[in-house]
Amino acid sequence: MTYKIKIALVLGLCAFFSSCKREYLNAVPQTTISNVTAFDSPSRILNSINGVYSAFKAGGFYGGRAVVAGDIRGEDFLNETSNLVTGSDVWNLNPQGSTSFVENVWRAGYYAINNANIFIDGMNAKGTSVVGQTLANNYIAEARLVRAISYYTLLQFYARPYTDGNGSKPGIPLRLTGITGSGSTNLARATVGEVYNQIIADLDFAEANLPLTYNNATLNVTRAHRNTAIAFKTRVYLSMANYAKVITEANKIVPQTAPFVATSGVPHALQANIANVFTNYTTNESILSMPMSSSAGDNPGTQNQLGYYFYQNGSTPGSAEFSLNPNGIIADPLWTATDARKSLIFTNAGGKKFIAKYKTPSPYTDWVPVMRWSEVLLNLAEALARTNTSVDARALTLVNAVRQRSDPTTILVATTQQQLIDIILRERRIELLGEGLRNNDLMRLLQTIPAKGSAPAKAPTDQGYIWPIAASELSLNNLMTDN
Repeated sequence: MTYKIKIALVLGLCAFFSSCKREYLNAVPQTTISNVTAFDSPSRILNSINGVYSAFKAGGFYGGRAVVAGDIRGEDFLNETSNLVTGSDVWNLNPQGSTSFVENVWRAGYYAINNANIFIDGMNAKGTSVVGQTLANNYIAEARLVRAISYYTLLQFYARPYTDGNGSKPGIPLRLTGITGSGSTNLARATVGEVYNQIIADLDFAEANLPLTYNNATLNVTRAHRNTAIAFKTRVYLSMANYAKVITEANKIVPQTAPFVATSGVPHALQANIANVFTNYTTNESILSMPMSSSAGDNPGTQNQLGYYFYQNGSTPGSAEFSLNPNGIIADPLWTATDARKSLIFTNAGGKKFIAKYKTPSPYTDWVPVMRWSEVLLNLAEALARTNTSVDARALTLVNAVRQRSDPTTILVATTQQQLIDIILRERRIELLGEGLRNNDLMRLLQTIPAKGSAPAKAPTDQGYIWPIAASELSLNNLMTDN
């Protein structure tokens, strides 16, 4: 089991902290160690950074629920169970501050942030003198990258999009030091722009201090390296509509022409068969994934798992909480029947379709994709398309690279800038279906969330376009305001 820092958690944080399998994150056996001695030796420091990832992959966050919420708020899934615990209110776009998803994602997100902050504080106070400046900066960079992704993810649910007011709207509390006891709960909301500025600062630090590679396929997927930070900056800047910066960041690792293999660091590339990405978790297409195993505590836990929500195959895995909307992206005629991505859709005996990216049975040990190379290519393609008033040739080549990996007989063609943008947005929905990114795209573009099934559409000006603040935060933080 990976290392836990013994702390008194605040903000009503629950024990979402799940451990990482030793072979995945190079941990060594140990017992729980107090934060006083957590930075006494290189092995304890290594266990501590593994604990930062372990908090991040908790079932309430990137072990499942944050990813699930990112998809079911959109129009491509239908709710099958009307279960509030498993997100029927999220799907209906009417959750309350005390309901399951709103509370769990908030708590787990800030739990991950607090673990990162405690680690950074400990390294600055003691750990650097134990392992030296270079390795210390590597570890701190990993913690800052986890913190950055955590803040970015929370913004997508609990704050207005950056593009609504250029970051001027209320964001979320920006906690940058670790909380190890009571008396530190009161903190006002930073603006959306202030939180994004911190996210970029963390990712810039991570890029400058992470290793180019761990020279190990598993570690290159489960721990952050230089290209991980660059890739995430393309996602963040896309959400800020800073398309010039998306291009600048992506150009550090994406070549000008095909084949689009990363030019330095880990040689990221599209797999010839997309199905391999969801069975062989350590290919070079996976930039960051959260590993899971059948060991106790090393999987998302009850009603958190992606397979539980999205898959059904007779009496085998999945609770079939959310089927694919027959009027959603799967109905798009440009998603052809011969496209290999159709193999990642399962049709049950009743004719309903489900995502088949996550198929392992209980305890649901599918690794959770956090970022893939195909997204980086699509991020760059969209940024190029939006900054060129004609049809950007490189953007069209990039989106065709993603399409033709799975559908080699189709060539996507655009004659106008808007047509190219529409093609790229469609390709994102197809390629990244079930990976938690649909909400991000709707939010950043200030688009109405379309109606689906019995759930009505939700315009950007409507109440419920973003989530309320978790009730536990409002009860413990006297300076906090609700949405």
